[in-house]
Amino acid sequence: MNSRLLRLLLGAHGDMWRIAAAVLAAAFMLLITELAYQSQSEQLGTLAKMGKARLTLAYAMQRVTDAEAGKRGYLLVGGQDYLEPYVRASNDVRVALREIHALDHASGEASLPSRQLKLDQLFDEKLAEMQEVLRRHDSGNREAAIDMVRSGIGREIMQRMRDEFDVNMAHRNRLVTQGLDDIQELLLLGRIGIAAMTVLSLLILILLIRQGRQLMVEREAQRTSLLHEKDRLEQEVQRRTSDLRDLARHLQTAREDERARLARDLHDELGALLTTAKLDVAVLRPRIQQNLPELLPKVTHLTDALNQGIALKRRIIEDLCPSSLRTLGLAASLEALLHDTGKVSGLHIEQDLQATSLSADDQLTVYRVVQEAITNALKYAQATHLRVRLLEQGAHAVVSVEDDGIGFDPDTSRLGRHGLRGMRFRVEASGGELSLSSAPGHGTCITARLPLLPTDPSEAKPTQAFGAQAPGAM
Repeated sequence: MNSRLLRLLLGAHGDMWRIAAAVLAAAFMLLITELAYQSQSEQLGTLAKMGKARLTLAYAMQRVTDAEAGKRGYLLVGGQDYLEPYVRASNDVRVALREIHALDHASGEASLPSRQLKLDQLFDEKLAEMQEVLRRHDSGNREAAIDMVRSGIGREIMQRMRDEFDVNMAHRNRLVTQGLDDIQELLLLGRIGIAAMTVLSLLILILLIRQGRQLMVEREAQRTSLLHEKDRLEQEVQRRTSDLRDLARHLQTAREDERARLARDLHDELGALLTTAKLDVAVLRPRIQQNLPELLPKVTHLTDALNQGIALKRRIIEDLCPSSLRTLGLAASLEALLHDTGKVSGLHIEQDLQATSLSADDQLTVYRVVQEAITNALKYAQATHLRVRLLEQGAHAVVSVEDDGIGFDPDTSRLGRHGLRGMRFRVEASGGELSLSSAPGHGTCITARLPLLPTDPSEAKPTQAFGAQAPGAM
């Protein structure tokens, strides 16, 4: 038991460490996942700004081309319809460049503003060149404006702007590609983390299931061991109870045998002495009456004392070993006992006694129970009225002794407990049961139920006739 308990404690301690390790691993994986998520969120935000800047830059390049087309149409045709697209395109280019600078600064990429600055300068040169051509045209010097266009300055600026635009876009594409690669790495790391967490969770689940099964097996083994131990203890209790019951029965039998022996001794020896003395007095009485008449009262007093001694000896013998049980039966013996008790104690005794078919031992048990109940009623209960009943109910004989005394609480009071225990044990040793009903101020009722003799003589239990050697009344 101790080793099993130690294994359980060590197993529980190991489970605590495993659970703690699993919690730490889960927390670590959660931290990594959270950091990866935040990094991915920041990277995605940066890539979104870079992508928007690329689109805005392409839009600015397209608007420059639109402005160039509007300028040339205005130079060739001279209508305001061609000038208006130029104006709108020029404004859109400046707005787009400002937005690109804001997005580059927000993305946090240090290389973008410096590269974008070169492109901005080319945009400014191109817008200034177109503005100069339009200024010359609007001032009336149309030929100078066309000559400036024909000189190829605008085309050269446009080519340099396209080259720088390609370089700038290539750089931005590399940054976007690098960011996407970083996100792919973070996603891969997240997948690895999730896979590792899943594997770890499965391992922990398998370990817990295995540990749970092992714990169930150990608990079942412990339960089986406890059941075996309980059965063994119950058997031991039953064995010792049986030994105690046999010992108590032996002590009761020995006590009854001792009472019978003492009754025989009183009957044989003391009875012989008293009888001899009474006969001697009877022989001497005529002579004393004739020769010493003054001593006759003394002789009469001596005769009365001898008769009282003989009566006392008879009562003691009957109390030690009631021969009336063997000669008259249980009901008559109880009636005589109640009559003598009422005469001596002054109790008002109500009786309802019926003949019952009990064994000799059970009759003696009932007689002793009534004796003990009467003694308790006189000694402790301060009773004035007593009711004794003996009758047959089914296969049992029921005897009850009820008094109107002060009563007591059976759960707390220890008054007369040894006598009650003796009665209960004696009744249970005979195969019966004894019940007690009492309350403070409401008297006490003691009831005993004992099995009757079976109708089939072969089923009758062997009995030892009580008082078989007890003397008869003198």
